[in-house]
Amino acid sequence: MDTQRLILFVVFSFSLLLLWEAWQNKDQVPQATAPTEQVESQKTSGVPAATPTAQVQQTQQAPQGKGLVSGARAIIETEVFRAEIDANGGDLRKLELLAYHPIDKSRPTFLLLEDDPARPYVAQSGLLWGLPTHKDVFQLSPGVYKMSGETLSVPMTWSNPVTGLAVEKTYVFHRNSYEVEVVQKITNGGSAAVQVESYAQLMRNGKPPQSETRFMNAFTGPVVYTDEAKFQKIKFADIDKGDAEYQKSAKDGWVGMLQHHFVAAWLPKAGEARSYYVDKLGDDLYTAGYKQQHGSLAPGQTISLTSRIYLGPQLQKNLEAAAPGLELSRDYGWLTPLSAPMFWVLSKIHAMVGNWGWAIVIFTILLKLVLWPLSATGYKGMAQMRKMAPRLQKMKEMYGDDRQKLHQAMADLYKKEKINPLNGCMPILLQIPVFIALYYVLIAAVEMRGAPWLGWITDLSAPDPFYVLPVLMGLSSIIQVKLNPTPPDPMQAKIMMAMPIVFSVMFVFFASGLVLYWLVNNILSIAQQWAMNKKYGEGSGGKTAHAKK
Repeated sequence: MDTQRLILFVVFSFSLLLLWEAWQNKDQVPQATAPTEQVESQKTSGVPAATPTAQVQQTQQAPQGKGLVSGARAIIETEVFRAEIDANGGDLRKLELLAYHPIDKSRPTFLLLEDDPARPYVAQSGLLWGLPTHKDVFQLSPGVYKMSGETLSVPMTWSNPVTGLAVEKTYVFHRNSYEVEVVQKITNGGSAAVQVESYAQLMRNGKPPQSETRFMNAFTGPVVYTDEAKFQKIKFADIDKGDAEYQKSAKDGWVGMLQHHFVAAWLPKAGEARSYYVDKLGDDLYTAGYKQQHGSLAPGQTISLTSRIYLGPQLQKNLEAAAPGLELSRDYGWLTPLSAPMFWVLSKIHAMVGNWGWAIVIFTILLKLVLWPLSATGYKGMAQMRKMAPRLQKMKEMYGDDRQKLHQAMADLYKKEKINPLNGCMPILLQIPVFIALYYVLIAAVEMRGAPWLGWITDLSAPDPFYVLPVLMGLSSIIQVKLNPTPPDPMQAKIMMAMPIVFSVMFVFFASGLVLYWLVNNILSIAQQWAMNKKYGEGSGGKTAHAKK
């Protein structure tokens, strides 16, 4: 395989990778075709009935999803989000991230959780064995709760005068934090012991966020992390087929729902046994959560259970501080060992320059310098092959369709001129993982969301609104093709010239941060290729080539 064919293969493969990812995220879940309420009346959530008692069974068959019942609400305002808690189940029904905006700018703030009937996504928690689930009604003082100190508590109560059981459920918000504590204080005022089993879950639709851009959809769906099995992504399609695989029991880890740039995750207390579950409630409606058993609560006793939930952006430092393994929710794909240190370097550069756009430019230059010796070998091979292009073309005309004689003549020429046509292949192959890893870094970094570069680029995570970067990238790609040796095959040559145009059209829909990287890399590659061409005779290539004929 010569260098031209290898480059064509690399470009084509990378294009297929991007298209495949976009297609998978777009079509991984079929659209709903039946009313959710009907299905849910036949199938319960991932929280199984703890006992066969009528009370528990009846509670678990209450409507969810599109049948969510709204009641009294507490509205919480902190520095980082505006949340709404409903008295029905004490659910977190809505969460607006104040520092983030949808990529399409259709709404003033980004909704991570919402009880939209068409796209429900809520956080639920509760207790089994006759205690209140997420389908029971709590007593809640409605109104607006504003953060004034270091913490803000929102309490609600539930009681059963027949059994003597009472629960006080309290949400605790912390200043400048995306973590929320849920404290459930259970008092047994009855005459019989009661089993205590808690659960917490996220319920959401199976569609990717509406604000995602084309070709930029990241994984959307449940995730489970344990120390033993590590980070486990679960596709909605696998849940549909009953093929979801993940570690179901552990004494560590967490469970959540992942989407581009954001994560919602329940974080149970480490060292306590729990069981994880994912389930399908109906068409396009799923749950992911965990359950924990806490033993028996005797009459007259009180127990307090605390769980945490992270609701927010995939900021590296926040994720690492919240729970072990939560930083993996910032999904870099299969090249995480390369992508993670790349982002670390990128963040250090940003700390010095204060602008993510210039950080990308500087990082690209540094990366090019590191790879300069490696890529120089490839460019040297291409320069030598370009120098030989007229002689190779003459051979092609001489031998016509006799491929065997043509290949033998080419091999003899390479041997005579001491040229290895594969010199340019290995350096390019070694650079492919680096480029793909950086691609994942740039699309996964929530820090780029809403980050400006200069002038018309006001959001590096959004496409260039005036298509300036894609056009410049296309022009630079055309120059690169011109600097490379022309393939002997006319069809291959036409394809090579068409690829810059195809790539420019594709990159119109890509994040401007990614296009900026590609443009800078192209410019540096052009400079390096031109220098190598000149060094190895391209500066007078026409004369040299003709002189040897």
